[in-house]
Amino acid sequence: MNPQSLKARLAQPGLICAPGIFDGISAKIADRMGFDALYMTGYGTVASHLGLPDAGLATYSDMVNRVATFAGACSTPIIADGDTGYGGLLNVDHAVRGYERAGAAAIQIEDQEFPKKCGHTPGRRVIPLEDMVKKIRVAVEARTSPDFLIIARTDARTTLGLDEALRRGEAYARAGADILFIESPESEAEMAKICATLDKPLIANLVEGGRTPVLTRAALEELGYRIAIFPASGFLAAGTALQAIYRTILDEGSTAGHEESLYPFNEFSKLMGFERVWEFDKRHAD
Repeated sequence: MNPQSLKARLAQPGLICAPGIFDGISAKIADRMGFDALYMTGYGTVASHLGLPDAGLATYSDMVNRVATFAGACSTPIIADGDTGYGGLLNVDHAVRGYERAGAAAIQIEDQEFPKKCGHTPGRRVIPLEDMVKKIRVAVEARTSPDFLIIARTDARTTLGLDEALRRGEAYARAGADILFIESPESEAEMAKICATLDKPLIANLVEGGRTPVLTRAALEELGYRIAIFPASGFLAAGTALQAIYRTILDEGSTAGHEESLYPFNEFSKLMGFERVWEFDKRHAD
């Protein structure tokens, strides 16, 4: 994977659409489809890796190992959720260095209090603006390459209002963030105000069933967003498909007659890299 390609793509016009990846299978499928970037969703990664809610329960080690796994499996640049930086300023420094080393193209750091919560759930609290500004400055200082991008996210909108979220966005931009992420605007009008106010590349977080309206590509581009992430789409679709086929097995005791709803096994084996295994076995057969 070439992290430089995300920065280069960001310099070009047009919306970057990044689907959420959350395990090796979703990463492999998304990587081969031609996206400009992929988004390592914290919610989905914690759920698939630990079977737990995204509520500050996953450690830095849990997440940086997932970053390395996904980056190693993909050629597409990966935007990786770094939560709050996993602690204080030294933790932020460590997280940025670790994510960059692991192969991410960008790290997202948010201004929530620890333990954090998923951005479209209630009860989120944010740290003082000045403390987050220090985190962003440390993050910028910690990276070894300017091609590794720092994304500053604020969760202030839900509890402190849009004006405070915009004030924080402006401060995080001055601190050196490459991309701004104003979480959970609650209307298209709020999204328009965000884009009109902030002079940095902006992320729209589109969660089906979340607090922010899911707009079309054309609408997002007209507003001025540069990146649209779809963190939940993949695992919500996978959950629906799994529930359906498991229900079939429970009710019918078989999958006979339902093959058309399944990914062809031989093609799935190729997706996961078995062709190399088969060729390797041939070369080294006794």
